[in-house]
Amino acid sequence: MTIPKPIVDKLPLMEAFYTIQGEGFYTGHAAYFIRLAGCDVGCHWCDVKESWDENIHPKVLIADIVANAKLHGNLAVITGGEPLMWNLNELTAQLKTNGIQTNIETSGAYELTGNWDWICLSPKKTKLPTQSVYNAANELKCIIYNHNDFIFAEEQAAKVNKNAKLYLQVEWGKKDEMLPFLIEYVKNNPKWAISTQTHKYLDIP
Repeated sequence: MTIPKPIVDKLPLMEAFYTIQGEGFYTGHAAYFIRLAGCDVGCHWCDVKESWDENIHPKVLIADIVANAKLHGNLAVITGGEPLMWNLNELTAQLKTNGIQTNIETSGAYELTGNWDWICLSPKKTKLPTQSVYNAANELKCIIYNHNDFIFAEEQAAKVNKNAKLYLQVEWGKKDEMLPFLIEYVKNNPKWAISTQTHKYLDIP
């Protein structure tokens, strides 16, 4: 039996910033990123390892997080860390009350909380997604670091709902090595599309 996460009025916040979404289905859209601290999934190639320890980041009132989001467009992306470590019902409720679209980027390692307009599931081998996230995902984004990741991606594609959009994205540090294989894979398996980290090419956060 899953123990419900407690409802909170504060969340550990690593950073929040207004930028252009660089990956996946919403690539190119202006978005306010809310990066919550805390993660126990432990991807060795994670580029925000400083988000892992929630104890080194301040706990900020949800009302203040939302007040800042209101100043920056109408699309918020909740990311981490692993944001589903926390109960996100109150955060999404307040964002929606203020007319802000709620998107999440998650490994899916925890049960789904929150009211979401778009769920980007990026599963990791170290801690697989819960069924609640597989069922609700709008987008599956699998990171390609080595050749075995194509097998993992297909395993994950078999578990998400039939309407989820499927993306493969090369790990940035391996792009020169793995991108040619990714391109050929998508050409041979056109149910997938390529997601590119365009924000890194644009040199923006």
